[in-house]
Amino acid sequence: MPELPAERLIVFTRYPEPGKTKTRLIPALGPEGAAELQRRMTERVLETAGGLLSARQIILEVRYEGGSREQMESWLSGDVLLAAQQKGPLGRRMLVAFEDAFTAGCRRAVIIGTDIPGITAAILSAALDRLRNNDLVLGPTADGGYYLIGLCKSTFDRARSLLSDEIPWGTQQVLQATLKIADECSLSRRLLEPLKDIDRPEDLPVWGNVYRGSPEGPLADRISIIIPALNEVATIKDTILSLQGARNIEVIVVDGGSHDGTAQSARQLGVSVLQSNPGRAVQMNAGAAHATGDILLFLHADTKLSPGFENYVRSAAGKPGVSAGAFTLQIDSSLSSLRIMERVANLRSRYARMPYGDQGIFVSAALFDELGGFADMPIMEDFEFIRRLQKKGRIEIIPAVARTSARRWLSVGIWRTWWINQIMVAGFYLGVSPQRLAAFYRRAKGRG
Repeated sequence: MPELPAERLIVFTRYPEPGKTKTRLIPALGPEGAAELQRRMTERVLETAGGLLSARQIILEVRYEGGSREQMESWLSGDVLLAAQQKGPLGRRMLVAFEDAFTAGCRRAVIIGTDIPGITAAILSAALDRLRNNDLVLGPTADGGYYLIGLCKSTFDRARSLLSDEIPWGTQQVLQATLKIADECSLSRRLLEPLKDIDRPEDLPVWGNVYRGSPEGPLADRISIIIPALNEVATIKDTILSLQGARNIEVIVVDGGSHDGTAQSARQLGVSVLQSNPGRAVQMNAGAAHATGDILLFLHADTKLSPGFENYVRSAAGKPGVSAGAFTLQIDSSLSSLRIMERVANLRSRYARMPYGDQGIFVSAALFDELGGFADMPIMEDFEFIRRLQKKGRIEIIPAVARTSARRWLSVGIWRTWWINQIMVAGFYLGVSPQRLAAFYRRAKGRG
């Protein structure tokens, strides 16, 4: 009978169900976006860990929360053991995973999570190697916890207290408390290089940097963010502030003749402000003509983007076969009926590849010029532009969120607004002129 591998790598993850995973990231990414990020991070860690299988004799195991075994087997394939995590605190769940590994004959075992974009096969290999001469290996995180813990079968009984309720799980004292107990138990230990994890919205740029495949993140493609505005003084400041911190971008506000101080408010924040005739298509084309970026991103004046958005945009724009992209929609309201609208819009854009302008459309400047920009239409210019883009390639929907105001839904009623939108789309497909559609839209909205 062949000897079982002496080493085991155990990946802790959760089934990517919207609303039940990475919940602290939902304010930035939305339920679907947070779940999508969980899926991608898990797959990336498993891909990284898979590089060890050919280099050393090792068992790769996934311990999961949420979802059924059938769902996990449908999601993950390959040489991976699957087991549900034990119920209870994190320490208890890890303790059971180590017990099962050592009972099965393993001599060295390592547990890692999936929210560490910087993890590499070299780091994982080093962790297992250092367990040959040490009782404990830890990979510290920047927030005071650890992303990796490795233990040996020979000293496991002495190491059990490292996973007890004495550890203040979920706090910034986890690593410090663990090291203190290790010293009290006379466990020899080694620390790996510190890495950053992704727990909160402000951590998202860490993933964005790796998502493109560069430690520092891609800076080659400059993004020009074009914001058409007309009497948006109440919203323009927050929209511009949501873009601060993004790298290698320019912001261009195209004012269509505001009389409420929109242009002055934008200038005070240091962005470029252009004046043009009113009309969203006219304003966006004017901004594009002024832009210097390789990628053009058209953003509504009442829509805010989540941190790290620029990395997702560059990554999507650089994929083969992609002509353009848009963000995952989030409506800035707690109303359950708007959650339904939000979900319908995201399903439409993800499967029909038909996002609307409030999702922030981005496209390469070269393709924008090739298509001649937005058609000079009083309404439905975004819909018509996306239809032309679909003929050029795939429309990519990224997990980063565009959080848009709920005002257009609330102004005349949520369901009435939805019906108006459906009539507009149907009228467009039936060949009703944009002028007549615009007149209908104004009357339906009570604007005369």
